[in-house]
Amino acid sequence: MKSLTYPLRIWVLKLCAMAAAALLLTPHSHAQGNTAVTTTAAKPASAYSSGVVYDWTQLDLLLVQQTPGFSPPVAARALGYIGLTLYESVVPGMPGYQSLAGQLNELSSLPWAQPDEPLHWPTVANAALATMTRMMFSNASAENKARIDLLERSLPLKYTQDFDPNTVTPDISNRSETFGKLMAMAVMTWARTDGGHEAWGPLRRNRANYVPPSGTGKWSATPPAFAPALLPYWGENRPMVLKAAADCPAPPPPAYAEDAGTAFYKQGQEVYSISNAATQEQRQFALYWADDPGKTPTPAGHWAWLTNDLLKSRQASLATAAETFARLNIAMSDAFVAAWYTKYTLSVIRPVTYVQLAIDSNWVPSLMHTPPFPDYPSGHSVQSSAAATVLEREFGANTAFTDNTHNDRGWGPRTFKSFKSAADEAAVSRLYAGIHYRFSIDGGKPQGQCVANKVLALKFKP
Repeated sequence: MKSLTYPLRIWVLKLCAMAAAALLLTPHSHAQGNTAVTTTAAKPASAYSSGVVYDWTQLDLLLVQQTPGFSPPVAARALGYIGLTLYESVVPGMPGYQSLAGQLNELSSLPWAQPDEPLHWPTVANAALATMTRMMFSNASAENKARIDLLERSLPLKYTQDFDPNTVTPDISNRSETFGKLMAMAVMTWARTDGGHEAWGPLRRNRANYVPPSGTGKWSATPPAFAPALLPYWGENRPMVLKAAADCPAPPPPAYAEDAGTAFYKQGQEVYSISNAATQEQRQFALYWADDPGKTPTPAGHWAWLTNDLLKSRQASLATAAETFARLNIAMSDAFVAAWYTKYTLSVIRPVTYVQLAIDSNWVPSLMHTPPFPDYPSGHSVQSSAAATVLEREFGANTAFTDNTHNDRGWGPRTFKSFKSAADEAAVSRLYAGIHYRFSIDGGKPQGQCVANKVLALKFKP
């Protein structure tokens, strides 16, 4: 143990203690083939409401907004592992379903519950989500850490129909809490090896600072802050489902050119013209979908929010919520890895730089500053298309819904006729904002759909 840092040593000791307390639980060396087996003494996860999931999702999105370092890719990654933890913690109580271990990259096994030792699935989910939230947001403020503790304690009192003290004995409750905590720790052990556990990557601390490639048409730092590149190695992270980030490529962008009349010039001219004469509706779209880190739950959090509301309005079960958030959050996490890989591989110049070079040397976007990373493809386009594709599968392609994500900011509620219409608006909003070309928006859509389709191909059932 002497070679471990102090925090890691404490974490390992806690994990060992938890494992010793979990002798009633059976870990499987290859859990993919393990389907849920319930007993007459235990209700399945589908017998309970999704209340626990709803409240934890709300808190996690608040933490995304208020915790330092949670840029859009980092937030999507956190939500991805939280969604997986939720699913894996209750899948033993979902007859006919199986663990995703053995299907996700380098994840061969996860704990599994003894079929003859009943567990209470809301208690399991509550403990798993509390434990994973604490670990994912370890740098949260003291106030928000207290919120985590309070929520874990209060949910059994809030959802008394799911936490009936007459049926949930202390033995079942303790065993359920142990299983939930063990599952979160097991998933976190895997998460720590993906290259993105810390923003700079734990395996890359000795790497030299990123230097953007030089050359005509290549990205360079943008005004007004000229900030350094954000997460330039994020595309090298291990995805959860994609075998590699390059498995879902975006179509090639047009060839760079500064001559009037060329395809690239027309794209730059369009950004310049629309930004200078955006309608009130276009400006509203740009601001509504900005989803800035530190001010909002970020783009992935926006889609998680509206999904949470949909599940609540449909009175979804715990099992349905777990399956839905596993697919959605994993897809959005992998979408950011794929998008960031393409961004830093191609390093396409941003519109603000291009317009200043070729059209108007004094121009800057009027609605918002350009984010500090290459242009192509639009991250909004990739992850929104991935999210919409998953939600179409979960709820139906023509499902209308109300989005309440930004009600407290005075931007909602807003109603959309379908997930695709919302994703298309989110994507084109970046053109109206003056920070992406149309080809970046259009190129991101098939990449996001590709990621979603690979996630939808996971076998949740044998």
